[in-house]
Amino acid sequence: MNKTNAMRILEQQGASYIPHSYKSNAALSAVDVAKALNREPGRIFKTLVTAGRSGQHYVFIIPGPKELDLRKAATAVGEKSIEMIPSKELLPLTGYVHGGCSPLGMKKHFPTRIDESAADWDTIIISAGKIGLQTELSLKELEKALPFQLSDLTQ
Repeated sequence: MNKTNAMRILEQQGASYIPHSYKSNAALSAVDVAKALNREPGRIFKTLVTAGRSGQHYVFIIPGPKELDLRKAATAVGEKSIEMIPSKELLPLTGYVHGGCSPLGMKKHFPTRIDESAADWDTIIISAGKIGLQTELSLKELEKALPFQLSDLTQ
């Protein structure tokens, strides 16, 4: 398995993780990824990139089967409102494509919030930065490489 920038960042920070791969030529929903990896859908977390009314960008990591509650997300980052960025802006902004967006190794660090339900799991699974690759790790290990806060983010 070829390592991604996200995996290298975890290793540079001394964070332990388990890599997972699945066959796919296209972006799959997080629920489809859970099926491909034979894992619980709630353990697969998707990375969403938003823009606040202020123009600041934010990253939200939520369970795959859930939807981001934009009001809760705005409150979590102190914005009046936020919206999802258009898919065409994802690659130039983050360096990642839709379906392969990792919160690790983006072109620039953005304030990051993870849904509080992540604390219910010993480990969560997030994108490794490439379609078909995921990383499984605990929040404690993720925190070694990514500053984040837990927040109530879903509907």
